Amino acid sequence: MIRLIILASGSGTNAENIIRYFNSREDFKITYVLTNNASAGVIDRADSLGVRSRVFTRKEIYETNDIVEFLKAESDFIILAGFLWKIPENILLAFPNRIINIHPALLPKFGGKGMYGMHIHRAVVEHGESETGITIHYVNENYDEGSIIFQKAVTLTNMDTPETVAEKIHILEQENFPKVIEEVLLKEF
Repeated sequence: MIRLIILASGSGTNAENIIRYFNSREDFKITYVLTNNASAGVIDRADSLGVRSRVFTRKEIYETNDIVEFLKAESDFIILAGFLWKIPENILLAFPNRIINIHPALLPKFGGKGMYGMHIHRAVVEHGESETGITIHYVNENYDEGSIIFQKAVTLTNMDTPETVAEKIHILEQENFPKVIEEVLLKEF
């Protein structure tokens, strides 16, 4: 059985979708949802689906080996689903090519520190982009620069607002992220 841990910082719609996708599988198990935000909605979503959660601090992830040891004991693969902190080197070394992230834009455009959620969607609209999309990529030492696994685009019009862009991206995330995770895992393990 392949053990998965999801890291998330926010409401957890992608985490919930991933949990639901893998919940009935016998070959995969979401062991935990980890969050850096004690009031994140992802905690309630995980709980309602029978997945344990754990809140951790900046000190635990950046100044000690507490989180990396926990991850090594409880998982084989890590999924970032709206997790906003940079992954430290000790975790990257412990999970080489075993951490993936979803980014709500077509990287390399609109990536990097501070580019998440509505910040991205506003930038896409402000730049008059004719398309945007999602990128699923491996995580490395830099924000949004790991090897790209999958991209899916959606067409935009001059009528799109940051809110309508967010809706289009959400649909792409829900349709594609769990399937791509499964494909990566089946190749990897």
